[in-house]
Amino acid sequence: MSGDVAGLRALTAEVVDCRRCPRLVSWREEVATVKRAAFADQEYWGRPAPGFGDPDARLLVLGLAPAAHGANRTGRIFTGDRSGDWLFAAMHRCGLANQPTSVSRDDGLELRGAYVTAAVRCAPPANKPLPSERDTCFPYLTRELRLLRNVDTILCLGGFAWEAALRLRAALGEPTPRPKPRFGHGAELIGERWALIGCYHPSQQNTFTGRLTVEMTDTVLLRARELAGLGAP
Repeated sequence: MSGDVAGLRALTAEVVDCRRCPRLVSWREEVATVKRAAFADQEYWGRPAPGFGDPDARLLVLGLAPAAHGANRTGRIFTGDRSGDWLFAAMHRCGLANQPTSVSRDDGLELRGAYVTAAVRCAPPANKPLPSERDTCFPYLTRELRLLRNVDTILCLGGFAWEAALRLRAALGEPTPRPKPRFGHGAELIGERWALIGCYHPSQQNTFTGRLTVEMTDTVLLRARELAGLGAP
């Protein structure tokens, strides 16, 4: 069964044009105008960042939201910041990406068996979306998973993504067990339709302090490959 390529393209177009959350629209556009000094000569994307990857993916990599000077600048999720550097280097080592770097939308990056997206599509102030903003964006995520027909494993980058994935599964007909499974690095929830696996977010706060190491990241990604039936890299 193939993913719905036309449906994903239509969803991407709708996401990119979204202006439903006034606070997020104001912030993302302010950042794109003021810019960071290091990127002063660049044209910022300044819009929501859609998901991207293999439409036939079996593994969905789910993050929190675009970074103000990362995806909000480049237009591709986890692209142009330290978190993306860490994530795609790991995905390359684990056979899920054709190259270890992601710097722009036209840099030749291709994902293999994986699709990367976020629970919230606009860069939020202080990297903290409001519950109302999370809920406004949620239908995009449910539609995305329906269009990615082969996905059966969700790698959750951080607790926010874990909670979003639990809500996502429930919205699509797979109830959350009680007591509710707690997020943790390497935590797993095996379901009838979708499995979840947790990974600490590859933020600088986690990677610079050693809370998340290269070995820890690779171990979780290889386990996610296994859960998704992708075999050895």
